[in-house]
Parts: sequence; C-alpha cells; structure tokens
Amino acid sequence: MEVDYLIEVEHLVKRFGEQTVLAGIDLTVRAGETMVVMGGSGCGKSTLLRHLIGSLMPDEGRVKLFGRDLSQLDEAGLNEIRKQFGILFQSGALFNSMTVAENVALPMQEHTTLDQNIIDISVKIKLELVGLREHADKYPAQISGGMKKRAGLARALALDPKVLFYDEPSAGLDPVTSAEIDQLMLDLTRKLGVTSVVVTHEMDSAFTIADRMCMLDKGKVLMVDRREAFEALRDHPAARQDELTEDQQLIRQFLRGDAQGPLTRRKAATNYAEDLLGESLTTFSAGPAIEPTRSMK
Repeated sequence: MEVDYLIEVEHLVKRFGEQTVLAGIDLTVRAGETMVVMGGSGCGKSTLLRHLIGSLMPDEGRVKLFGRDLSQLDEAGLNEIRKQFGILFQSGALFNSMTVAENVALPMQEHTTLDQNIIDISVKIKLELVGLREHADKYPAQISGGMKKRAGLARALALDPKVLFYDEPSAGLDPVTSAEIDQLMLDLTRKLGVTSVVVTHEMDSAFTIADRMCMLDKGKVLMVDRREAFEALRDHPAARQDELTEDQQLIRQFLRGDAQGPLTRRKAATNYAEDLLGESLTTFSAGPAIEPTRSMK
C-alpha cells in the first residue's frame, strides 16, 4: 500500500509510573529522506525509537509504519512489519561467537526460505556495500569498533529494508571513523533509496547526513524542519539572540555546544538538595549526625 509517509507519529504519550517521558510527540518521515532526531540526555530520543520499532506501545496516541498502526497489530503482524526495517544498534550488537558473515546471514536464515548458496551470495553483496567483504570470516573480537558498526549495518540491510533506524551510529568512534560512517550512510541512501531515522547528539554527523531534523526537549518536540533551518539557527549571531524565542535560544545552544544559555540556566536554577534528597535541607537538624561517646576537651 502506498502512503504519503512511511512513519507517522501522532500525539505520542508514554509514561513510566508517574514520570511522563514523551508528552505528545508528532512527527512524520517521508520516503527516501533522512530524519535526524536529537536532544540532550533524557529528552526521550531512545524511548521514541523504541516506539518506532514496536518494542514499546503508547499510553496515548499512535505510531504508524507503512500506514499500519503498530498498537493494533498482534505479534505476527508486528514481526511482518519488522522484516521491512533494519536497526543499527549503538554497540553494533553482533554475536561474538559468530563470524561477521554469519552475523549478516542470520536474519536471512531465520526469516526467509532462501537456499544457503543464495544467502552466501547475498551476504557478500551486503558486506561489499559496507566495505567488509574481505573480513567476512573474522569474529567481532578481531575487528575495530568502526568495523563492528559497519558489520552491524550490513546485518541491518540483510532483508533489504525500506527503513533503517540508527541508534547513535557515531558513538564511541574517533572523528575519522565517524566521518566514514556518515559517508557510508549517505552512500546507502543514494544507492538503495532507503528511508533513515537517526538518533544522535553528534552535531557534526547530524548536519552531514540530515535532510530534516527534529529537536526534542523534556519529551516534547521543540522544532522539526529542514537542515538548513537548523543551520541558520546555529549560525545566528550571539549579539542578536534577543530576536530568538526561548526555545530557539535553547536549540541554538545545543547545536553549538555553548557553555552558557537556556540549558545551563535551567540546570543552575534546580535546587540540588531537593533534587537529590526529595526535600529541603531546612527539614534537617543543625546538630551533629552522631553524638560523641566521649567528652571532648
């Protein structure tokens, strides 16, 4: 079925106990684009990603992939949807007891009826796409962190997905390897036409790969727009910050990594004692915590 958007998130709310982690997220992702989702630690990026892949279900709202509401599907229906997307986990998540080739072959062995000869050829093709064909027989312990990311990406491509989800693809990589992963993602998008959703807080990577960007803060969407709009906000002169709204100033600080701004003012305004102990220090006695057992001279 043809749909305008491959991914549609409508007023997504998720709570864990009394804590609201996602507070009404609205987001759409078009076919063939790369959407970068960013924000500070604890803003809800990972929780949103878990909803997109169907490992969490909303308390309110809905998430639709390929026009189908995930919350309305049984486990068999979810598994069919999951075959249409791939995931690159932050650590690569390779099986250490299997070679690189065996890791890539596993989804095809589990979810298709292809002959092993066809699977072997397909594995070589996927590894060639990520530049690892010559390392097919190595184990994860024998390859670098960047190569593990590449191997994880090859495995994510195993079933020829329509959508790729990336969880912090540059995490733990040196700048050169991170840039190589960015270029690989761009090449795959161009060659395969896949739609990508990338969760990251690495700004160099984000501005390299994004078509559109989404900024989260405290479980809410502050801004969704094309990369160019975020670039303009990032480059807005410091002397003219008064022209920006509070949210725009917050986004600008995050994009630039500035030490001063709304984010740091918000942290400084937090009462540390109340945050740490759940009560004001005025409730404590001013006396010693332990009464001395001997007289002090």
